[in-house]
Amino acid sequence: MSEKNREGKRTAREKIAVEREKQKSAEKRRRALIVGGAVVAVLGLAAVIGVVAANAGKDDDSEASGPVVAPSGAQGKDGLAIPVGKDSAKSTLTVWEDFRCPACKSFETAYRPVIHELTNAGQLKAEYHLVTLIDGNMGGSGSRNAANAAACAQDAGKFPAYHDVLFDNQPQEADDAYARNDKLIELAGKVDGLDTPAFRKCVEDGRHNSWIAKSHQAFSKGGFSGTPTVLFDGENIYQDRTMTPAKLKQMVQEQNKG
Repeated sequence: MSEKNREGKRTAREKIAVEREKQKSAEKRRRALIVGGAVVAVLGLAAVIGVVAANAGKDDDSEASGPVVAPSGAQGKDGLAIPVGKDSAKSTLTVWEDFRCPACKSFETAYRPVIHELTNAGQLKAEYHLVTLIDGNMGGSGSRNAANAAACAQDAGKFPAYHDVLFDNQPQEADDAYARNDKLIELAGKVDGLDTPAFRKCVEDGRHNSWIAKSHQAFSKGGFSGTPTVLFDGENIYQDRTMTPAKLKQMVQEQNKG
């Protein structure tokens, strides 16, 4: 092979080697850009999450501003439960509800007659916890304002009747009608003796708003999946597909036999 040919091949190999080095360098730069972009994206997402969390915190703070004033007779941990029935009852039904929640209305429609029967008979104690889930999901303040009005009704000794009126007259989920205090006061007229100056002032002042916010915080910390959440002696029963009002009544009666 001539010297000229050998020189030509050596030059070609060197060119190939140089080109490979260029490609390796380009690949390294490309990977660096991808990793850098991913880091920026993660940091950006973290920033967005931080803003959302910060805003959520601000909403909670604004809603919970002012002293926590529990309604008269509130019981349970931190005084967050409104009791219905006798303390001596052998069974306890714990209900987490939102007055704007359609599923809560469905539960009330199906189970209310049995719950009234058993609480009136002294066999069951119901503890109601009021939350504002739909306000958070749909916007507005109807869940909170209705819950405050119900707490005001508890102050007047009229909670069970007003609780039922609120569910019987529940607006469509997207309709924030319960944000209007005049609507809540109008519905109080359906409960004998509830529409008084004291009740109106309690509603208009949002006296129990901070208590409602604290109740909702307890719901969130409890890890519950939604409303209604119904516990029978601490056991979640509403998720049981076999549960019926008749079965609940049987469970309560069996407890009272023992």
